[in-house]
Amino acid sequence: MRLVLVATVLIAGVLPAFAQVGEISEGLRRAQQVRDLVITEQDERNIGAAVSERLRTRYGVAQDVAIHRYVSLVGTVLTSASARPGLPWQFIVLDTDAVNAFAAPGGFVHITKGALALAKNEAELAGVLGHEIAHVVEKHTINAIKKSKLVGIGADELGGAVPFVDVLANKTYELLLENAYDRKDEDEADRVGITLANQAGWAPRGLGDFLSSLAERNKGATERRGLFASHPQIKERIERLGKLSATEKLSASALVEPRYHEHVSYRPVAQAEVAQIEAGAAGLAGGTSKPAASGQKTAAGSEETKETTESKESKPASTEQQTEAPKKKKGFGLSRLTNPLGGEKQSAQVSASGGARGVDPERDAKGGASPAVVVVTLTPAEVDAFRKGIAG
Repeated sequence: MRLVLVATVLIAGVLPAFAQVGEISEGLRRAQQVRDLVITEQDERNIGAAVSERLRTRYGVAQDVAIHRYVSLVGTVLTSASARPGLPWQFIVLDTDAVNAFAAPGGFVHITKGALALAKNEAELAGVLGHEIAHVVEKHTINAIKKSKLVGIGADELGGAVPFVDVLANKTYELLLENAYDRKDEDEADRVGITLANQAGWAPRGLGDFLSSLAERNKGATERRGLFASHPQIKERIERLGKLSATEKLSASALVEPRYHEHVSYRPVAQAEVAQIEAGAAGLAGGTSKPAASGQKTAAGSEETKETTESKESKPASTEQQTEAPKKKKGFGLSRLTNPLGGEKQSAQVSASGGARGVDPERDAKGGASPAVVVVTLTPAEVDAFRKGIAG
């Protein structure tokens, strides 16, 4: 009887040890994944889908089919000449007056109503979209995650139950919000972006002109502010763009201003008047805002969204471009992302107060209420006709 009892005690003590070994093995396996970080194109698409969902939840989507169709036409002309034309590209207009743009891996390109309002012509829009498309084509976000390796990925995440791709999606979302590309990537995105615009016939000066307007809008600011606000400074970038156009002999001249204003009617909002998420807001897309003095968070009513979303039942042809999110895999979604800020509610509070990062009126801007994807289907004939219109 004594021998049986001793054996029972030994077995009881060994089982937890085996469980710990299993957890350690899983943690080491995930650490190896970070070191090797082989990300397939499907992984890239899954990461991008999750990041896009978060951006849409945070800023809302302009529920206007016409503006999505127009932006998608410009984007499709650009991507057709890119090194990755076969990606299921998706162009999304975010419902906020902030001036910003975000390129999520896998072909998800986002631009805000504020950026569309600031642009003066189609060449400027092509320059901004071209820059974001280049980030995707050159896999800058994926490479940035690879370079960081274990930086910012804690032991709990490595050994936890959250799918590894979900962890990467969360890191990517943080990178985009902080505009954390390095100088080399930003320079390459500028070069590739204006080259794509030039090939289509748009004046390559469009991106530089847009940046000049942005610099004027942000004049006097001491902190980082949204789109292209760093790596390098805007003035240096504008000068570099001019030299690049001359060196590469980029000579296209089309601005296409009349057509731009036929489709884009948003009015620019001064940065001091862009509505901000209020500290304690319950959710980033639907948070409250409040007026404040200069340098503080301000409130300005966002334009009401139009409920004109096209039916998602549209049947795309094999050669058509459609802005529709891919089907999610089981177990993959935003609800399972590991958020170091403690979820969207706490994230709203941290963003609103500025935290250690400082206040960024563009990043912390209030958005619309609807995150619904606006579906657009384009035929090859529509794209060809639109392309011909660039030459006037």
